[in-house]
Amino acid sequence: MLSILLAVIYVAFISLGLPDAILGSAWPTMYGQLAVPVSYAGIISMIIAGGTIFSSLLSEKLIRRIGTGHVTIVSVAMTAAALLGFSFSGAFWQLCLFAIPYGLGAGSVDAALNNFVALHYRSRHMNWLHCFWGVGAAAGPVIMGMGLSRGLGWNAGYQTIGLIQVVLVIGLAFTMPLWKKLRQPEGVIAGGTQAKNRMLDMLKLPGVKPVLASFFCYCALETTAGLWASSYMVLSRGIAPETAAEMASLYYLGITLGRLLSGFVSSKVGDKRMVRLGQILVAVSVIIILLPLGHTVLFAGLALAGLGCAPVFPSLLHATPANFGKANSQTIMGMQMASAYTGSTFMPPLFGFMAQRLGIGIYPVYLLIFAAGMFIMAERLNKSCLTFAQP
Repeated sequence: MLSILLAVIYVAFISLGLPDAILGSAWPTMYGQLAVPVSYAGIISMIIAGGTIFSSLLSEKLIRRIGTGHVTIVSVAMTAAALLGFSFSGAFWQLCLFAIPYGLGAGSVDAALNNFVALHYRSRHMNWLHCFWGVGAAAGPVIMGMGLSRGLGWNAGYQTIGLIQVVLVIGLAFTMPLWKKLRQPEGVIAGGTQAKNRMLDMLKLPGVKPVLASFFCYCALETTAGLWASSYMVLSRGIAPETAAEMASLYYLGITLGRLLSGFVSSKVGDKRMVRLGQILVAVSVIIILLPLGHTVLFAGLALAGLGCAPVFPSLLHATPANFGKANSQTIMGMQMASAYTGSTFMPPLFGFMAQRLGIGIYPVYLLIFAAGMFIMAERLNKSCLTFAQP
């Protein structure tokens, strides 16, 4: 049963990654047709992010009431409807409207599936699933580009990916009997949970605040590093724009390849050591990027940064039940995802604001600050005395 569900979840992670990068690839065409400023992409992005954070925090209550399977299928259906809504939109306000269910659906399913995998599967699958998400995120712009190059417009790109999500919803519907057969973790009872499962009470548990800070710092670093890599290479290191765009892909290639490789060793090495290894590689890579050692070394530093980032996020997620107990894991998983989305939403724009005033040369220093914060908070988590016996 679990092997069948695992295959479905792998497909789901590819499909869920598809829409995550298409707004950026389509927006240069979209904003002119919609007659809005280019900066308005940030408005849509913020609406999606707000919905994602909100639904991540509510994921435990939803799963307690209707179960992981139902939350997954409803969330994917909302995302599919939002993407199809995007494809039929002809005005900016319509995009803003459909961005609401997009964000709400994305947050719940992310928290639900990550916790399900952390509870039921070994750490290698968490790494490989996030690798598969990267495959989907890379394929999304390709699908959008095909629609644009063939004269079908951005609407066709959104429609294609929306229809793929509809197929996923249909596939998930057939697996519902399997989800229902799974036993709830101890501490979760019909009609409610133990009092300690409230979020405010979760914050009082040793290690929760440090892990939330770790997720915030990690996603702030990962997103900022990817978003501003090309600009740093062009404006600070004098690299040609076309070369910078190509070399920036080394960072994402490093993440994808790193998660693939991490899956082969994570079960033997353990989540804690995988996080430490990733953090060390990130710190070394940022120092390499900071030093004026030539373009080739800079490119290698970006690739190494991706390899370092690769195991950190999946390993921290997978360790959640072990760190805080299975009965608490869904609540804390939702809080972790909300903290992660907050970091990835607000910290990259903050860097842009700072770069305007201090120069984009602060890019590696900015990354180093979050790398240090992530390491300190992860070590505080490791030193916490909280230990749960796994049922």
